[in-house]
Amino acid sequence: MKQKIACLSLLATCLLAACATTPSGPAASATLAARSGSTVSGSVQFVEVTGGLRVEGKLAGLTPGEHGFHVHEAGDCSAPDASSAKGHFNPAGKSHGHHGSTEHHGGDMPNLVANASGEANYSFELKGVALSGPNGVVGRSVVVHADPDDYKSQPAGNSGKRVACGVITLN
Repeated sequence: MKQKIACLSLLATCLLAACATTPSGPAASATLAARSGSTVSGSVQFVEVTGGLRVEGKLAGLTPGEHGFHVHEAGDCSAPDASSAKGHFNPAGKSHGHHGSTEHHGGDMPNLVANASGEANYSFELKGVALSGPNGVVGRSVVVHADPDDYKSQPAGNSGKRVACGVITLN
């Protein structure tokens, strides 16, 4: 009997742990299209988690190295240089900064890093934003930049031209 109880206890613990780490909330996504003469493509998913969003992406066609990666204010990628996406999403009216500091835009995320083949897999938990509401990202855009974000230059981190853009929509 003690073995059965121990086995059931272990099974319950494993199931609870799996539920705690598996995002189960609403989700949104963006399909990235090349801009500014690049060949960048990919997709980005946004899943609600406690206190924010889990952001996961798979991209190709990048130059090797780091690239600025942000949620932008407008859900418009129609301009050839993605300028129609406007500035970084900034619902709290803060200065641009490192995603881990208290002073940063809601759309400030870590740089994504492309390997030697120009591919990048991305996973990050973005705090303080949601899919909808005043801090919502649905209906906005996600933009990849040519250069790395320096996390300090105002207003956008000196991350260069916009090489890919996608509008964030509910799944």
